Amino acid sequence: MHIDLPDKRYYGIGEIAKAFDVNTSLIRFWEKEFDILKPKKNAKGNRKFTPDDVKNLEIIYYLVKERGFTLDGAKIHLKENKQKTLDRFEIIRKLESVKSELHKIRDQL
Repeated sequence: MHIDLPDKRYYGIGEIAKAFDVNTSLIRFWEKEFDILKPKKNAKGNRKFTPDDVKNLEIIYYLVKERGFTLDGAKIHLKENKQKTLDRFEIIRKLESVKSELHKIRDQL
């Protein structure tokens, strides 16, 4: 899955939910369930997600939505194999990028 967000320091929860094509309530739920998600909150209580939070959300989305992990399974997997999961996720993301470029080239031919 490719997340299309502009380069910014902070993202609102609406931007994040739209980029992942999920409800904002799911993002808030994942924030409560996963320790690696710690968005900053302003004086009004609005969540502001950093690019690191977005990367963590991508990993959670990948594990839960694409790989079919349960929430407990994803938590355990992240705690035990966090670096291994990050490495695999980066490789998969790069391969998906190459695949999309190859599809563009094929369509141009």
